[in-house]
Amino acid sequence: MKLAGLKSVDGAHEDSIWAAAWVPAADHRPTALLLTGSIDETVRAWQPDDLAAASPPAGGHALGVISLAAHPAGVIAAAVSIDSHVRVFDVDSGASVATLDAAPSEVWGVQFHPKGVALAAAGGGSGSVKLWDTEKWQPIASLPVPRPEGARADKTGSGKFVLSVAWSPDGKLLACGSMDGTIAVYDAVRMKFLHHLEGHHMPVRSMVFSPVDPHVLLTGCDDSHIHIYDAKEKGLIGAMSGHASWVLSIDVSPDGMTVATGSSDRTVRLWDINARASVQTMSNHSDQVWAVVASRPPGGEGVRAGRLASASDDKSISLYDYS
Repeated sequence: MKLAGLKSVDGAHEDSIWAAAWVPAADHRPTALLLTGSIDETVRAWQPDDLAAASPPAGGHALGVISLAAHPAGVIAAAVSIDSHVRVFDVDSGASVATLDAAPSEVWGVQFHPKGVALAAAGGGSGSVKLWDTEKWQPIASLPVPRPEGARADKTGSGKFVLSVAWSPDGKLLACGSMDGTIAVYDAVRMKFLHHLEGHHMPVRSMVFSPVDPHVLLTGCDDSHIHIYDAKEKGLIGAMSGHASWVLSIDVSPDGMTVATGSSDRTVRLWDINARASVQTMSNHSDQVWAVVASRPPGGEGVRAGRLASASDDKSISLYDYS
């Protein structure tokens, strides 16, 4: 399986691009869209084949956009700002739907439940995962990240700074990654902590469940490694390495066989899960790659299952096809 570069846009934003997300096709829109979020405090929407601007930049994101998530229905999305707010907005018009206040702590990664019924957010210094319902946008729960057994307490209580969050495709598991390398797994139905996954000892900035196996969790870490876990049975299935620096972002192909990663070494890598090896390196970017996102079926008429996008501190976005 190989990547082929389709299109790159330099100067896609006025500042570093830290977030990207594919918006599924919707009833009123037969094609998917690519969203990107930047430290320039805007979210931009792009057409899926030629990266033409799909709408004017959407503002209202104080202090920059650091994370994005699209609702599975393809109508709304959530953008996280450094000011502790999550702005939910209409993808096509940019109009605000709701503003969620996570203060006093900041929010980092966000992801919608696979059925769209809830939004989960990595709660930063609160040491928790925050959950809101998507009907009235009211808080559902705040799930604390416990210290692993034998770990010493520190001045901040749990000592956890939560950076990333992911739902399993069946919605039964919820996982989060922390600054110290801790990964916590929850029963998302009962809202109950299950266990920790061990192996990383540096910030886990990105994670994703396999779309074909609801127990398989893939993580990217500042230790430059990618880990493959059985999140339910608490086991490390495998590990992959090859990046020269931090792994900032990770996603998986719709068939669950290929992993894409973006790194502070300025590259995008494609990995074969079965071979546990990197099969291709792309060097389109001149600075660290904060986001890689793979398209998900159904992608409508615009995005096939083998489409990947990356975004970077160099203010550019790149679009790839893979086959």
